[in-house]
Amino acid sequence: MSTVVTTLRRTATGGAGLLWTALVVVPLYWVLVTSLRGQADFTTGNPLALPGHPTLDNYRTVLDGDFTTYLLNSVIVTLATVAVVIAVALMAAFSVVRHSTPWSRLTFRLYLLGLAIPLQAVIIPVYLLIIRMRLYDSLLAIVLPSAAFALPVTVMILVSFLRDIPRSLFEAMVMDGAGDWRMLFSLAAPMARPALVTVAVYDGLQVWNGFLFPLILTQSGDKAVLPLALTLYRGEFGINVPATMAAVVLSTLPVLVVFVLARRQLVAGLTAGFSK
Repeated sequence: MSTVVTTLRRTATGGAGLLWTALVVVPLYWVLVTSLRGQADFTTGNPLALPGHPTLDNYRTVLDGDFTTYLLNSVIVTLATVAVVIAVALMAAFSVVRHSTPWSRLTFRLYLLGLAIPLQAVIIPVYLLIIRMRLYDSLLAIVLPSAAFALPVTVMILVSFLRDIPRSLFEAMVMDGAGDWRMLFSLAAPMARPALVTVAVYDGLQVWNGFLFPLILTQSGDKAVLPLALTLYRGEFGINVPATMAAVVLSTLPVLVVFVLARRQLVAGLTAGFSK
């Protein structure tokens, strides 16, 4: 009886794994194949079949436009946001872990409260605030609110990771006369490197794919980022789907490069810092 149950469990697990793989792989395959189709082939052919006449015209269409401008804007916004979030979150997490005072505990609770505030619920106050600060239609208008909404989860992860650093290491540095800044940069930051890479990749991916802030807080074409630029491949009577898919493929390449380069640190950060 136990053998039958074990076999059924393995079969169910394998089937669920295959189903999950199909749900992930098939859309990616469709995007890649569609980007190699002509507009006529897309409207008449089997959407999952290999294109009869593969073409790179869609990629030429995208690259001949303002794709490089949109790509540069996305890179600037993502790097600036991640830099601000990492700097502020690391100092905040270090303060929460090292200084167990009512003020630090209250600050940590306020950060955690930010996890419960949906972005869509405060988009109008954010818009009015950006207008009052005279930052509307600038890349900084995307960076600041994106960093603010990324801080709560980043602080939570870093606090969890820094709490696993042995207190004896901090006490040894105190005995050597090190101050908070020295402990932050010489001990906490190096030991929290896997967590820093993890939150940097996570936050960077969220900002890279962000659509609402660029849509509401910018209007000029030269300030558009990649997710917003994908809406530009539509005409009066329809959408150029193959060109849109080509833009999607090109926009995912930088993310894939980051994942490949940071995969080891990313895995280490996901598996460490949560042992307590």
